[in-house]
Amino acid sequence: MKLDSAVPPFLAQVIRFGLVGGFVTLLGGAVYYFPATYMGVPPLLSNLMAYAVAVGLGYFLHSSVSFKDHGSRDRKAVRTGRFAMVSLVSLGLNSLWVWLFTGLLDGPTWWPLIPMLFVSPAVTFALNRQWVFN
Repeated sequence: MKLDSAVPPFLAQVIRFGLVGGFVTLLGGAVYYFPATYMGVPPLLSNLMAYAVAVGLGYFLHSSVSFKDHGSRDRKAVRTGRFAMVSLVSLGLNSLWVWLFTGLLDGPTWWPLIPMLFVSPAVTFALNRQWVFN
């Protein structure tokens, strides 16, 4: 039985977003954490590196998996521009967490991972569903 036929469409979309977004978020978290913690790369630079890795993969996977049946597919340029803006919001949020927890509070490099894994994905899901892939 396919996931999409076993559950309501919105719930299927949330599950797909969770799986795809979870993978992209964990990959981005690893790309942030390891250079910042073990290679001496400044945390904000590591965050920018994580963004660069995750944004392209995230667009491809979210458009082809998470939101595959949601909204119109005839406005690709608009959708791509909106996705880029939401990605910049995500970059800004994650940069805020890194600056706040490793800079202002002088905490360890793992502290920003908590809101990066839970707060930023919730915000990007809402923006992607309501604005990008509508």
